[in-house]
Amino acid sequence: MTSPDQVQLENIADSDYEIFALLKQRYSPRIFKDKKIAEQHLNQLFEAVRWAASSNNEQPWRFLYAVKGSEAYKKIIDNLSDSNKIWAKNAPLLMLTAFKKETKKGKENFHALHDLGLGLGAMTVQAQYMGIAMHHMAGLDYKKAQHIFQIPKDFHIATAIAIGYYGGELENLPEKLRKKEMNERQRMPQEQFAFRNNWGTD
Repeated sequence: MTSPDQVQLENIADSDYEIFALLKQRYSPRIFKDKKIAEQHLNQLFEAVRWAASSNNEQPWRFLYAVKGSEAYKKIIDNLSDSNKIWAKNAPLLMLTAFKKETKKGKENFHALHDLGLGLGAMTVQAQYMGIAMHHMAGLDYKKAQHIFQIPKDFHIATAIAIGYYGGELENLPEKLRKKEMNERQRMPQEQFAFRNNWGTD
């Protein structure tokens, strides 16, 4: 059996350059400790978002969350892709993220999704600091979720997130996902996305 601590150690990023330890330690697990997220910790996560950078201070981010065992939690699970349903049910808390499509002046907010991303980045680092894992998911039927949760038309659901304290047992996953959980993490080198003076080529 592989211990939860070993899984975390195996997932520390092998960065090319030294970076903030919390960024190296962050990864997206499919297993979580069987423990409810403390209300204080949840408030801290949202406070991190609250103070994230935002174009014209529009703060277009919105979040709908549900704890395991609630009817809303089941509804979020039902709207996830089949591949995410397999493991997301392990999370103590599930969340839908959304952004307001227009500014306060009624114009299209081109930067709303960018601002949501900044907010989630801040939340993710804060979560890591507290030993909380966040697995961001694009695999969900956002149109169905929009209807079921009666999200106003001027908002757009973007992603779902599984949240829980690091831990849990690999044995709770199918064999295929156990291997994924322990696979070596890989990222493209900087040269493929950071260009000086002229746009580079792949």
